[in-house]
Amino acid sequence: MNWLLVLHIVALLFWTALLVYLPALLAGTVYTASSSVADIEDSVAAREGLPRLVFTHIATPVALLSIIAGTLVFVVHYNIGIWLVVKLSLVVLLVINHTLLGVLIMRAEAANGKPVRRWCLVSALVTCILIAAILWAVLAKPVFEGAS
Repeated sequence: MNWLLVLHIVALLFWTALLVYLPALLAGTVYTASSSVADIEDSVAAREGLPRLVFTHIATPVALLSIIAGTLVFVVHYNIGIWLVVKLSLVVLLVINHTLLGVLIMRAEAANGKPVRRWCLVSALVTCILIAAILWAVLAKPVFEGAS
């Protein structure tokens, strides 16, 4: 059953890498009024819809694969501890971040002039913090006072 753990880790690596990459891709496709028309036309023709495509066809299926494989690892190995509750709580936050990134992509596509670059940076930073916290919970397997 080690293949389940490997599948979970590989899918998690791809998912989190995409959660860091997508905000950078999205920030690169946002244009300001000072952008020249020729630059915008060339770039839009080359990258139109790319953030949505990567999000819906790559990042979301990999996220689901990671979650399903992680659930199967838990079911097969039956490792229960307070660290697992902490990890699952952090994964829920990562899923919420993933969902908000999808909302951010839709907001950028609406092209209503609202800035999204700042939110792209926030999304990437939150992803990095959550990755570090999940790694800590899994590798350190913390024991809290009063918990068995």
